[in-house]
Amino acid sequence: MSDATPIAALNPATAGAFFAYLVVILAIAVAAWRRTQDGGDYFLGGRSLSPTVAAISATASDMSGWLLLGLPGFACMAGLEAIWIAAGLVVGVAANWRLVAARLRTFSAQLDDAVTVPAYLSRRFNGCSKLLQPLSAIIILLFFLFYVSAGLIGGGKLFHAVFGIDYQLAVVIGALVILLYTLFGGFLAVSWSDLFQGLLMMAALIAVPTMVFAMAGEGAQRPLPVEFLNPFSSASGEALGWLAIASSLAWGLGYFGQPHILARFMAIRSAAEVSAATRVGVFWSLAGLAAAVAVGLSGYQYFGEPLDDPEQVFIALTHALFSPLVAGVLLAAILAAIMSTVDSQLLVSSAALAEDLYPQLRRLVGAGRESEAERMWVARGAVIGLAAIATLLALNPDSSVLGVVSYAWAGLGAALGPVVLLSLYWRRMTAAGALAGLLVGSAAVLVWGNLAGGLFDLYELLPAFVAALVAIVAVSLLSPAGECDPRLAEQLG
Repeated sequence: MSDATPIAALNPATAGAFFAYLVVILAIAVAAWRRTQDGGDYFLGGRSLSPTVAAISATASDMSGWLLLGLPGFACMAGLEAIWIAAGLVVGVAANWRLVAARLRTFSAQLDDAVTVPAYLSRRFNGCSKLLQPLSAIIILLFFLFYVSAGLIGGGKLFHAVFGIDYQLAVVIGALVILLYTLFGGFLAVSWSDLFQGLLMMAALIAVPTMVFAMAGEGAQRPLPVEFLNPFSSASGEALGWLAIASSLAWGLGYFGQPHILARFMAIRSAAEVSAATRVGVFWSLAGLAAAVAVGLSGYQYFGEPLDDPEQVFIALTHALFSPLVAGVLLAAILAAIMSTVDSQLLVSSAALAEDLYPQLRRLVGAGRESEAERMWVARGAVIGLAAIATLLALNPDSSVLGVVSYAWAGLGAALGPVVLLSLYWRRMTAAGALAGLLVGSAAVLVWGNLAGGLFDLYELLPAFVAALVAIVAVSLLSPAGECDPRLAEQLG
């Protein structure tokens, strides 16, 4: 299958659907901009998200283009082996909402309205460490910079395929669209657009395999082999080892440390509404992941020969099954998936710079507290600067950041995840223990990920997560007690 002919050149209806989608996204940004008055609004939307918006925007910003490209492609190659990754992610989503959401919403609000994860951590330990807030912010910035770059690469390639424009120009256009509604609308624009984009992604994922099923006997050219439908074997019929299954399930651990998801927990209207949001979020994740696997299986069944690039199975089925106008809407879902993650990560990265690092630098040089207007200018300037750096990294069409993205998910999950989780439940945890968890989790991911063979084939997130937990507990027990903020002491027991 060739991508030499631009999709838009084949039918203007497809391009029209794409432009309509972009107009809706920018209209959402304008509406959100009118409700953004200060830093609290810009970074957390004034803690005003409804359960539905919080849940769907969280899952949409999490799944990204991986849900429409990566997972269907893996299922198209490996069959039901893909359900282990899906199962791990669903359990991770449920555990994150159940264990983290309500407490993080309550604690962050009580601690002088902390609007970022690093600010929450610093105040949780009563400011006993000057390093905790800037170190956690630096970890977020480093990992998210490559995440944003990877999203821009995907968006650039999609624009190139649809409109046939130069790849570098396509990257810049994609970055400008995301920059516009993130820059002006802030968290509300990101969350509302993610709700819209999440619903579009779900509709697209359901429509494609449903159409293949409806055409059974017409377009289907080969049956699915028995081993393809066995989750305990590979597509070639070889039994899956425990390392492969454990590595797939371990992806769910990463949720505890993803700041763009944790921000939705902090922004929900009240902790009392977390239960309703949990139900919506788990259902959306379960349905979306199941539909993505179904897309991959449908593609394997529909096409008589394997695709050159299995990750293009959603696009290939869209071309084959739908009219140009409908195809344009469905292909816009891929852009929606990419943008819903990039915007969230860009905003969280700017918050880390403007809220967690800039005030520290001002204090170092003896400057006073920044004004609200200065705070907003720094935040928006950070969005522009980070977007520019990520765009430069993405301009090479041969860029390959998939390995770094894997490190980023594992790095944030292993470094921040155990720290956030224990800080919400263990009163005896200290700032020194939190620092140890951040450092050990990050280092373990980088070291384990560069080793291979035997046990080292296990996805680095799992051993790094365990190592960070051990480090936090050991160092906290060796440190003086009494660092918990008094406002949380009773709630932590």
